[in-house]
Amino acid sequence: MNKRKIGADYEEIAAGYLESKGYRILERNYRCRYGEVDIIAVRDGMLVIVEVKYRSSTGCGEPAEAVDVRKQRRICRVTMDYLMRHQYFYGKPCRFDVISICGDNHPEHMENVFCFHGS
Repeated sequence: MNKRKIGADYEEIAAGYLESKGYRILERNYRCRYGEVDIIAVRDGMLVIVEVKYRSSTGCGEPAEAVDVRKQRRICRVTMDYLMRHQYFYGKPCRFDVISICGDNHPEHMENVFCFHGS
């Protein structure tokens, strides 16, 4: 199975998990010239940007470790694009979460993993 298909399958699992916890999914795989974010959701008035990371094992580290500073900056640039295009959310609270899935384990949802990185 190719990596894109595997990623899509685990993003589907993550989206279902979030919906079961009361999140409303607004966007999946939001793309712009700066990159892509996996899930944009809202819950209790909070805009939540979610990066989904999957690894079949922890041999190369935990999945969430792949969300390094470079990836965080890219996610923030994509988020700014989304906020400018959807002015309803501009100025509203926003947080960055990671859903980590390792092997056949259940999703691990880590909230507010990093702060906004400008430029």
